[in-house]
Amino acid sequence: MPVIDIHTHVLGDEWLRLLREHGAPRYAVIDNPGRLPTISFDGAPFLTPSPGHFDYELRIRDMDAAGVDTGILSLTCPNVYWGSAQASLQAARSNNEAMAAAQARYPGRLRWMASMPWLHTHEAIDELHRARAAGAVGVMVLANIDGLALTEARFAPIWEAIDRLGLAVLLHPSAPPGTREMTLNEYALVASVGFMFDTTLAVTRMMFDGFLDRYPNLKLIVAHAGATLPYIVGRLDACFEKMPATRTRTSTRPSDWMRHLYYDTVTYSQEALALCIAVAGADRVMYGSDYPHNIGDMTGCLARVDALPADQVDAVRGATAAQVFGL
Repeated sequence: MPVIDIHTHVLGDEWLRLLREHGAPRYAVIDNPGRLPTISFDGAPFLTPSPGHFDYELRIRDMDAAGVDTGILSLTCPNVYWGSAQASLQAARSNNEAMAAAQARYPGRLRWMASMPWLHTHEAIDELHRARAAGAVGVMVLANIDGLALTEARFAPIWEAIDRLGLAVLLHPSAPPGTREMTLNEYALVASVGFMFDTTLAVTRMMFDGFLDRYPNLKLIVAHAGATLPYIVGRLDACFEKMPATRTRTSTRPSDWMRHLYYDTVTYSQEALALCIAVAGADRVMYGSDYPHNIGDMTGCLARVDALPADQVDAVRGATAAQVFGL
């Protein structure tokens, strides 16, 4: 079964330039002599670009070495949720166009998911349709949009457009709201804990809000093997049963929603991957590596997939991704 990596990131020189010029006051690009800059949010470093983010030839060589056949590219956080409508759209379009060009250069090896300026509804929907026409096979969204929940009413027209197209959506964390108040600037806590909190809160809110009921065609992929959701789903069910506030907008138990969502394999232990599959099903989990972040792991993530029971391996390596993304 060919290996399809559904969680692998790119950045662009134009995107980095625009972030430097328009990201203030919350985002800063911090130069580091002799190496690529660091990106911080509210004073907390949370993204350290690597050469693989920019160099497609290097990416293909690394894919070959790891045994990965196809990578589905996406822009990582902080995506384009900053600056004016013009700056945000320009940042999204520059990266979308670069990924489309890379797909044309490496047919069969690279596909991509669109980024859109979600804070600006008309521009976001226009870019969604333009990107889809240019070959995008899905959408990438962060777990919060400049501190706003994905369930906010202002985003409904964008979700409706995505739902009508039946596209896959990779839900990826960013620095969570309250980063400064929780002093996540210490000890790289944004990456280790903050990201997991951001994803868990976003998806739990979607479950209780009725969001997933409203968008039945949405193929939502929860990054990092569901963050903490597989571990706490029993608690979510208990709250659903005992606390009426959790049932005001949906009649579906969180554990049932868990089997409705999709997940990647970006986790760092065999036990965590097995738990995600036990909760969601092997047909809901797809190989992902988080390449080329400094804790991305193409080889290790694939080795853990290949160590799964034989009747699960093909689905996770690529069969489910081929179906979800229409490859």
